[in-house]
Amino acid sequence: MAMGLHRSETPPVLSFHVLRRWIWLPLLLLIGCRTAPAPRKGSIPEYTLVAHAAWTLRPPAGRFDASALLRMPDGRLLTVNDKEPGLFEIRFGPEAGFADLVPVPQVPASHFAPLAGGRDLPWDLEGLGLDERGRIHFCEENSRWILRQSAPNGTLERLPIDWSPSERWFSKSDRNASFEGLAVGGGRIWVANERNTGRIIEVDQKSLRILGDFRVAAPGVTAEDVHYTDLCWHRGELWVLCRELRRVLRVDPVRKEVLASYSYFDIEMDPRHAYRHILPYGFFEGLSVDDDAIWLLVDNNGYPRKSDATDARPQLFRCPRPDRGGGSVR
Repeated sequence: MAMGLHRSETPPVLSFHVLRRWIWLPLLLLIGCRTAPAPRKGSIPEYTLVAHAAWTLRPPAGRFDASALLRMPDGRLLTVNDKEPGLFEIRFGPEAGFADLVPVPQVPASHFAPLAGGRDLPWDLEGLGLDERGRIHFCEENSRWILRQSAPNGTLERLPIDWSPSERWFSKSDRNASFEGLAVGGGRIWVANERNTGRIIEVDQKSLRILGDFRVAAPGVTAEDVHYTDLCWHRGELWVLCRELRRVLRVDPVRKEVLASYSYFDIEMDPRHAYRHILPYGFFEGLSVDDDAIWLLVDNNGYPRKSDATDARPQLFRCPRPDRGGGSVR
C-alpha cells in the first residue's frame, strides 16, 4: 500500500499550504531520476524498461489496490487486494488491453478467518511467494505476519518467526510502513520491510530463524531509507522493486550486491498510464520476472488516470528484458 493514506480513505483534496510544502519533493525526485550518472567503467549495467504490452485490470467489484505479483509454474499471474483477504488471478481474455481480476477458489477469504482471532486491524496482504513444494506464502503488513499454505490448496498457517533481530528497522508508529514484499528461494524466505527504514530480511526456510538483513540500492543512491515494494525470486537471483526510485534491481542473494538496474520511470510518467496525484513516490507494487520479461503491477491507491478521470483501475505492464535483447541500455 502506498504511504500517506489511511486504508479506508479516498484520495484527499489538499489545501494550498500543504501543496506549497510538498510540491518541491516530486520535482527534486524527478530531477534526480532523470539525471542519474552514466555508468562508469566497471559499474553495473543500467537499463531502461519499455512496456510492449499494458492491461487495465477489471476488479470483481469496487476499488482494488493491487499489491504483489506471483507467476505460477503454469504461467498464471496472481495478486492480492491489500484491502481484503483472498487471492486473485489476473485472467487475460480476448479483449486487447484488458484483463479480469478473478478470485482464486483454492485460497478463499474464509481461509484467513481462523487466523484472525483477537485482531483489531483490517487485513493488509502485500506480498506473495511460492516455495519448491508449491505452497503459497503471503506477507501481511499491519501485524508483520508471514502466512503459508499447509499444503498446495490447503489451509493457512502463521509462521512463528521471531523478528527481534531486525526490529530496529521497523517503524514504531506506522503500521503501513512494514512488510511490503515477499519471495521464496534458495532455502530462504526474503521479506521486504518497506520503509522507515527499508531493509530486506533473510529468513531460513526450515528453521524460520532470521539470518540477517541488508540494504540494496540503484547506482549513485546513498540514502539509507530505500522503499521496497515487492520481491521476486528467479533462477537463483533476487529481484527487488524500489518504488520511489522507480527501478527494479537484480541482486546476488549471497553477496547482497546489485547486478543490474532497470528504470521504469518513463512507463510510470507516460501520460497514457500516469495517475492524477502530486505525491513524491511511485505506485508500482507488484513485480514478477521470467526469462523473457519483467512484469510490473500498479497500486494506484484509488487515484484516477490522467488520461481518463473516471478510470481508477490498476494496470499491468509487460516489459521485455533489455538484458535479453528488449528495451534499451542507459
